[in-house]
Amino acid sequence: MFAALKYRNYRLWFIGQLVSLVGTWMQTAAQGFLVFELTNSAAYLGYVAFAIGVPSFLLMFFGGVYADRLPRRKLIIITQIAMMILALVLACLTFLHIVQPWHIILLALMLGVATAFDAPARLSFVLELVDRKDIGNALAFNSMLFNLGVLIGPAAAGLVYVTLGPAWCFALNGLSFLAVIFALNAMHLRPFVPKENTSDPLDDLKAGFHYALSNEIIRTLLSLVAVFCLFGTVYMTLIPAWAVRVLGGDAVTNGWLLSARGLGALSGALMIAALGRFQLKGLLLTWGTFLFPLILLAFAFLRYLPMSLTLMVGIGWANMITFNLLNTLIQTLIADEYRGRVISLYTFCIFGLTPLGSLLIGWEAEYWGEPRALILNAMIVFLYALWVYVKVPQVRQQHERGERD
Repeated sequence: MFAALKYRNYRLWFIGQLVSLVGTWMQTAAQGFLVFELTNSAAYLGYVAFAIGVPSFLLMFFGGVYADRLPRRKLIIITQIAMMILALVLACLTFLHIVQPWHIILLALMLGVATAFDAPARLSFVLELVDRKDIGNALAFNSMLFNLGVLIGPAAAGLVYVTLGPAWCFALNGLSFLAVIFALNAMHLRPFVPKENTSDPLDDLKAGFHYALSNEIIRTLLSLVAVFCLFGTVYMTLIPAWAVRVLGGDAVTNGWLLSARGLGALSGALMIAALGRFQLKGLLLTWGTFLFPLILLAFAFLRYLPMSLTLMVGIGWANMITFNLLNTLIQTLIADEYRGRVISLYTFCIFGLTPLGSLLIGWEAEYWGEPRALILNAMIVFLYALWVYVKVPQVRQQHERGERD
């Protein structure tokens, strides 16, 4: 279960990322609620999320190219410094009581640029921290890290928001980036040897696309990521409006909902880590693709906070199982020379399509109401999972073949 933690570099990564991700989720929760307070608009929540994703449409694939060409540690440090500066700028604007919705959208757009180069490098970096035989365990711990942030950050943000104000959430996030920057500098890594390649980045990009899309299993796994990001995980966009309009709560309710989701996701990550190098990854993935939309549908019909929190735990668990296994199967199936570029397709779905889906679900909620928007999206995810189950049965037969090969 703890195989990845035997590596010093991964332990440094784990500690630094944990501090940083708690800060990131404090800002995410506080920023969403601040936007809703300033605009009282579910659609505007979608605009902010979409602004983060616009650079991903334009730059994420090139981020993957440069993740294969440049030292990933150096690239991550640069992007983390940029993100820290943006968080501190938002904190200053909020402390001075001059923050406006357009400020948040502009800063979100700039954050998207940094993320477009950070995400492919960060997700590809794991193979420099552990041996290949432990990559599945390391990815499970990465998921655990992310969801420890989701568990702790929003709940802390809710308390800080109502006692000290949103500016402190943004300031604490800015300071939290120092932890991961220090951790990266303290690592002892093998010297980075760039591949000998004089080809144009566009040619590299095309080769990576062809490699990923010509493999039916990788193509199907990426399509599942795309559908889940476009129609599934975007329920998160509506949580601030759901907390107020549907459940009659406030910033604390918003924080509890997000933290309940984090608790479920953390339990899912722990389960994957505990199972180790188990063989039935494809089958468990298939269960996750069905359970996630079904639990989301049940959540859409409830108006009682304790039950909503319980179902949010289930949503987080199913979401984590699905994405962790999608990530693990993709990582173990791809060849190393294409890793950054294929991972850029994966991260494009997360950071590019999720904001587009957030924009769409924000519009749906504005015109039809939050519950109907959630029901529609959950049904789309369920039907696509059913299509994959019927048309591509090889997915549920996947195991650790890629690692052994």
